[in-house]
Amino acid sequence: MSFSDLFDSGFKKRNESHFAAIVRVAMDDGIITPEEQEFLDRLAQRLEIGEGDYKAILKNYKSHPINPPVSYDHRLERLYDLVRMVHVDPIKGDQEFSLLKKIGVGLGFHAVNVKYIIDKALTLVSHGADLDSFVDQIKHMNR
Repeated sequence: MSFSDLFDSGFKKRNESHFAAIVRVAMDDGIITPEEQEFLDRLAQRLEIGEGDYKAILKNYKSHPINPPVSYDHRLERLYDLVRMVHVDPIKGDQEFSLLKKIGVGLGFHAVNVKYIIDKALTLVSHGADLDSFVDQIKHMNR
């Protein structure tokens, strides 16, 4: 196995884990709505998740660990994707927020301030923030 094969494998695993975390949020209420399905389809393409892997993750999403990115910017990008998933979900509530906080901690955000970060992230996404403004405003709140 070549070095590039190892890198591709690790990259693929991280993307699959990220996708599985988002599916976990979508499935928290037991169903995937058409809006969630569209988002998952777009995200699967962006993360280069093949059709076979896509179906396998949907079937067994809890078997994938949440692998936190090392880069703070990458953590924010993944948080943005997760919060957008929650935003399109018509069923809101404490259970879904709790799951999002757990995944936030799993992504590497500190447990002490994850609630504040999730609250701010949900507010930004609900006001239509794009990825760049989301990352910028989350970074500025931590200064």
